Amino acid sequence: MSRVVIIGGGPAGLACAIELRRQGVSEVVVLDREQQAGGIPRHCGHQGFGLRDLRRALSGPAYARRYVELADEAGVVVRPEAMVTGWSGEALEVTSPEGREALTASAIVLATGCRERPRAARLVPGSRPEGVFTTGLLQQLAQQELPIGRRALIVGAEHVSFSALLTLVHAGVDVVGMVTPYRRHQSLPFAGTAAALRYRTPLSTRTEVAAIHGRGRVEEVDLLELDTGRARQVACDTVVFTGDWIPDHELAVQGGIELDPGTRGPRIDAAHRTAHPGVFAAGNVVQGAEPADVAALAGKHTAAAVALWLRKGDWPARVHVSCLAPLTWISPNAVADDSPPVRRRMLLRAAAFLDRPRIEIRQDGRTLWSGTLRKVVPGRSASLPWEWTRAVDPKGGPIEVSAH
Repeated sequence: MSRVVIIGGGPAGLACAIELRRQGVSEVVVLDREQQAGGIPRHCGHQGFGLRDLRRALSGPAYARRYVELADEAGVVVRPEAMVTGWSGEALEVTSPEGREALTASAIVLATGCRERPRAARLVPGSRPEGVFTTGLLQQLAQQELPIGRRALIVGAEHVSFSALLTLVHAGVDVVGMVTPYRRHQSLPFAGTAAALRYRTPLSTRTEVAAIHGRGRVEEVDLLELDTGRARQVACDTVVFTGDWIPDHELAVQGGIELDPGTRGPRIDAAHRTAHPGVFAAGNVVQGAEPADVAALAGKHTAAAVALWLRKGDWPARVHVSCLAPLTWISPNAVADDSPPVRRRMLLRAAAFLDRPRIEIRQDGRTLWSGTLRKVVPGRSASLPWEWTRAVDPKGGPIEVSAH
């Protein structure tokens, strides 16, 4: 009997599990460390989930509930409050309210998602008062109707930053501003204008948080204007750090799975195979962060490769793909065959705004593809074609992606 264990009960993990059952895999187990499966969407009260995968618009909680329902209908074993606390060889050590156990599997899918970098990881100096959150914690507090604060500063100007703005406004919190080190915000073109006009929220570009001060609670934030070097202070009692995503890769590291230095998630090919035979990775543990429905489609895509592995046991060699600055990563970041990636496109990120960059993909001095993109925005993925992978020499050197 083939057993597939999926670690992570968010959209990617549940979509993968559902598709595996549809493809006839006899036992599919989803382990999730939270009290309820469903992932980050459970805490996102706004609409807009499910358009690409479920073909309907749902709120975050409704979207999460629907995936849990579909998994139950498909016969997936979903185990909440089950955490993988050890990984030796092919056995997973699982700790749950029932105790500890060793769980073996014919295939393992890592779907542990990603997280925002908190203040400590961003090395922001100052005192350590209460009132400093990430967007995820903020949304949990808002859903539980717990106190948040009265005056908030948002650090970041990505899609999720504007989601944090909506959450704060709906909770009755006055948002005194948003700050970003970039020259403009990274969300959709109208987002900054809407924030300024509707919510009267100023956006400070080319600005960083230099320090946070407060005794029991946040009282003041020092801001540094990067172009002028001028420092100024903003009075607030709440700071929300948004974006700057990093994959939850700790379990991958523990299992000895190779990471890509750009994404900081497991290095995968188009079929979402890692370097370790029988271990796959799907969703935002691969790269942080894509929307929930994109992660779900990636999970469904991964299921086909898992089913093929169970039938044939093939694990092809692969060629690494890396990016040169100012590009930061490409996903998938390995080429093993000429099969298409999820949604028949590759994703590309940069650390700077690039207007009409010319992208070149080369192997051993040979150009595999070149073309011009309209723009690349930090924190948002640009799409690249995948057909160039057919020209890769499987015995050649690594592939480099550059922007000019």
